[in-house]
Amino acid sequence: MMEHMDGAVIPTDFDMPVEPLRRAAHYTGEPGSIAEARAFGELFVEQLRSEWCAPVDRLAAGDVLLVVSELVTNAQRHSHGPYILELEGTDTAVTVAVYDSSAALPRRYPKDPGRVGGHGLEIVHAVSAQVTAELVPVGKCVRAVVRLTR
Repeated sequence: MMEHMDGAVIPTDFDMPVEPLRRAAHYTGEPGSIAEARAFGELFVEQLRSEWCAPVDRLAAGDVLLVVSELVTNAQRHSHGPYILELEGTDTAVTVAVYDSSAALPRRYPKDPGRVGGHGLEIVHAVSAQVTAELVPVGKCVRAVVRLTR
């Protein structure tokens, strides 16, 4: 888009495509990895607020961090090896993707308040607009999209 003032043409760069904010981190699965991934998620949310001016309120930030925690905990528990956390965000949503070496796709159990454990994917589905799991050459990728506005 161009603005014209007194005959001068001033490029505004509003017509330039804008790439989503993307960050990724690799974790070994050693003790402390889940806390590191959560801290990485917190920094990502702050960067999304400052660079994208994204309207990330406390509730949305909490949902993103909850999804990060649940997905990396599942990766650490079920793959017994390294995993990758990939975050992508815009002013409307954050996509949390976790790649791990296990080829076993996650199972979503039916709701059962009496069951101890096994509620992680249920929680991810509750706070996400979309959740997918797919096999990839190195194992699997579980991806969840968290909307920043309700």
